[in-house]
Amino acid sequence: KPRTVVGWKGLISDPDLNGSYRVNHGLELARKLLLQVNELGVPTATEFLDMVTGQFIADLISWGAIGARTTESQIHREMASALSCPVGFKNGTDGNTRIAVDAIRAARASHMFLSPDKNGQMTIYQTSGNPYGHIIMRGGKKPNYHADDIAAACDTLHEFDLPEHLVVDFSHGNCQKQHRRQLEVCEDICQQIRNGSTGIAGIMAESFLREGTQKIVGSQPLTYGQSITDPCLGWEDTERLV
Repeated sequence: KPRTVVGWKGLISDPDLNGSYRVNHGLELARKLLLQVNELGVPTATEFLDMVTGQFIADLISWGAIGARTTESQIHREMASALSCPVGFKNGTDGNTRIAVDAIRAARASHMFLSPDKNGQMTIYQTSGNPYGHIIMRGGKKPNYHADDIAAACDTLHEFDLPEHLVVDFSHGNCQKQHRRQLEVCEDICQQIRNGSTGIAGIMAESFLREGTQKIVGSQPLTYGQSITDPCLGWEDTERLV
């Protein structure tokens, strides 16, 4: 998980939640978890952070995202062009959606780049391009989930002869970091769909079993089912949202 400053970087990077960074153990845990979910027939999603760790799990991922802080990164665009799953590119943290459109265009092209293979051997990859890129509207300094924002993004996609479909992130800049406002965003998006909007292909929401968030404090026990990163909706609100 990319952090604005610092914090827990995720299961693969720090599976023990203590800064020990046992990445080998994290990769093993991640693959086991993803295999179990795949065996249930449930699609999986992740944010691809770098050129290395994604190689170990990409075969088990149904949908991928490139985050707001990395959408402009050339190497992330090259990586997206190598993935076989659909990839969403978030607009920039300032709300700029054009960089996401540029990323989609770049990912559709063939690229060559250097990256380790699954055995750790440095390898030159040539990609065939990924035709399934799309924008994730995640807001910025202000929300960008309203009908005029969606229409403007679709117009830009049309300008470059790209599919006019996008995903709306109910959280982050769109809820202005107030997690319960995700429900308000949901109502607005539902109304847009009722009104005939065809550009909204999917949504993202931050939810967990228990509402809110908690901090990791030394060896103190954690509340099961509550986020240790961003604040989330709880199970009941998630049911309402869905």
